[in-house]
Amino acid sequence: MKIRLIVTGLALVLSGCSTVGSMTSTVGGWFGAGPARAKPAELVEFKPAATLTEAWKGDTGDAGSTLLRPQAEGDDVFAAGGSRVVRMAVPTGNTVWKTDTGVKLSAGAGAGQGLALAGGGKGELLALDLASGQLRWKVALSSEVTGQLLAVTGIVIARTGDGRVHGLAVADGSRKWLYTRNLPALSLRGSGGMVVRDGVLYAGFPGGKLVALNAANGAQLWEATVALPRGATELERVADVMGNPVVDERQVCAVAYQGRVACFDRRNGELLWARDTSSNSGLAMDERNVYVTDDKDAVTAYDKASGRAGWRQDKLARREVTAPLALGVWVVVADGEGVVHVLSSDDGSFVARAKVDSSVRTAPVDIGPGFAVQTAKGTVVAFRLK
Repeated sequence: MKIRLIVTGLALVLSGCSTVGSMTSTVGGWFGAGPARAKPAELVEFKPAATLTEAWKGDTGDAGSTLLRPQAEGDDVFAAGGSRVVRMAVPTGNTVWKTDTGVKLSAGAGAGQGLALAGGGKGELLALDLASGQLRWKVALSSEVTGQLLAVTGIVIARTGDGRVHGLAVADGSRKWLYTRNLPALSLRGSGGMVVRDGVLYAGFPGGKLVALNAANGAQLWEATVALPRGATELERVADVMGNPVVDERQVCAVAYQGRVACFDRRNGELLWARDTSSNSGLAMDERNVYVTDDKDAVTAYDKASGRAGWRQDKLARREVTAPLALGVWVVVADGEGVVHVLSSDDGSFVARAKVDSSVRTAPVDIGPGFAVQTAKGTVVAFRLK
């Protein structure tokens, strides 16, 4: 695995840590550029076994290097880009509303509880009216807002780059609770995802920890170890939980860079199984398997009951593959070359492919029907698959 360090340690005084950015070039030292990126693998030929068609596309704003991901809510898709938040109708792609927040956005979009949510690089958290796009409230958090934004049962949940998880009132953004952890000196851009189920918030952290919190009051229920930092240098010891954890009725699973994929009992955090792997993007889960994109850009299916590896698709090397989306009989990923790949969930073979206008850095999103991706240029593209 080759990586390039983005030197933000001095600039990120508010967050208290540095971030490891692009995962595709050789380390050139803290202040060096390093050699050119390795050539992505050529696309293999295959006979399509499914029909993948573009349904519509919409525009937000140039995302640059920011990791932004749309969210579906009801019959609409909400997306953020540049300084704008956009609501698009799933059936047609028509723009319902578009709001320029005046804030350079670093997180979003989130949607729920009557709100559309977005976060800014200076700690701004914005809540827009879901129906009209008008600003309902805006609060200042402790540092850059990162990752997934959630709204559940009267609580808005947001993360900031200084290791804090904020629970805020849906009505006005006032603080309801605050959860804080100390962070290691280095962490990966895109680490620290979270998901809520049955009133419990599951959040991954730099340093390889997965924590279960009461979503109503922020109280910690349990803590589990996805990976243990190892090595003599700070870079070698990076072991961050990447992407959003995935959850079903029984277990919650997460994956770490330079660590492993692991599944835990939702009730008490007891380890059910773990397999050594390293991911800089994340994972997905369906009724049978846990799917992981590893740091060599291969996608592997693990039986979610036993952890036994089923298949591995390794023909996308050096293409900066996103975390997967499990979608029925398919698994969908996209890559840094702007190609969307559909794999068979049975054996990992390629079944369909499409091209978008620029790189995709975050996992595809289920918008039912079909799925959507957001590109670095800020284009949201919806696909139908059959």
